[in-house]
Amino acid sequence: MTKPINLRQARKQRARDEKRVRGDANAVKHGEAKRDREIRQAEADRIGRAHGAHKRDD
Repeated sequence: MTKPINLRQARKQRARDEKRVRGDANAVKHGEAKRDREIRQAEADRIGRAHGAHKRDD
């Protein structure tokens, strides 16, 4: 005989799984985490300042 299941718990678990899948899709769609984006931007700014510091004045 099979084990009885609690339909309320099964419904909630299915909703959590769907929400997780939707969240993963949004993460891919909208890119990286805020911290990673800030780090990348700070590195780009640093490189730009270093590059600008080596420009010659004509």
